[in-house]
Amino acid sequence: MFDFIQLRAVRRRKENALEQIMDRYAAYLCVVIRNTVGESLSREDIEETASDVFFALWENADRVEKLKPWLAATARNKAKNKLRDVRADVPLESAHMGAESYEMDEALSAREKQFAVKSAILNMDSPDREIFLRYYYDAQTAAAIGAGIGMTEAAVKQRLVRGRKKLGEILGKEAYTQ
Repeated sequence: MFDFIQLRAVRRRKENALEQIMDRYAAYLCVVIRNTVGESLSREDIEETASDVFFALWENADRVEKLKPWLAATARNKAKNKLRDVRADVPLESAHMGAESYEMDEALSAREKQFAVKSAILNMDSPDREIFLRYYYDAQTAAAIGAGIGMTEAAVKQRLVRGRKKLGEILGKEAYTQ
């Protein structure tokens, strides 16, 4: 009954109703978000994502039928989006590429690593090159990439796994002497 009454009040733009919903569901949303992304987001990112969910509730209250399921679904979606945004900010050069990555970090400056990785990606055969560029530099999902190039999401993910392994081997063998 609380949810129905508070949701109706939010629809009428009663800010105190939104505050009560926030008090009641903030911890719940943080758990939903953490369960969705694991340890990939900081506490601040999780709290920001929960705030985004409450803002979305304020903006879309007229479309919400059942509050708690809507909050949970929206939290999961926003958490995935936030994770994608955070991942887009982490360059491929920082991604784990196998045992060679430790030697790579010791041997090169950040600029040299970026050049080497980008060169290796640009030298990949198509469609692997396109997949890597779209995934790591355009922050597209594997499903979106697959739809765009006529592959299944699983095939795109498999090419990413194989490509990362191949990049690690190439970059480790070359030892960045270019």
